[in-house]
Amino acid sequence: MLVAVLSDSHDRLDHLEAALARVRSEGASRLLFLGDFCAPFSLAALAKGFSGPIDAVFGNNDGDPYLLCSVAAQHAHVTLHGPYAELDLDGGLVALHHYPDVARRLAESGAFAAVFSGHDHQRYLHQVGETVWANPGEIMGRDGPPSFGLYETEGSTFRHVILD
Repeated sequence: MLVAVLSDSHDRLDHLEAALARVRSEGASRLLFLGDFCAPFSLAALAKGFSGPIDAVFGNNDGDPYLLCSVAAQHAHVTLHGPYAELDLDGGLVALHHYPDVARRLAESGAFAAVFSGHDHQRYLHQVGETVWANPGEIMGRDGPPSFGLYETEGSTFRHVILD
């Protein structure tokens, strides 16, 4: 299964829409979001722009958790997990957390096929034992070109996609 991994949109709807168009063209069937939607309207745009299952965690800039939960509740395909999510994707356990410090420790535990984090707006990919630990970069585009990641559950591989 091909899974899109996005983070840190910070209300940049133009970049989010471009990323979602690319996610759809790549054929991803599921989407993971690692926090920092910021405003609830960004979560609504994400929900309207991707029809497959969406799993999301909160970031440090998601200032209205009540309204974010209300928006998520309006879309049956969106699950807002809180600060942490643990998902079974095709038989492999995957962890989501906004903060890299926490994600690194999750990866070091060896309990997961993959761990994804955001927060620092940096693209990276690490192999920690048998675990893939990756940050897809930022949708916002503050520290460089907007980017996201694609995770293939078969083989547990990850690649970055940089938007033009």
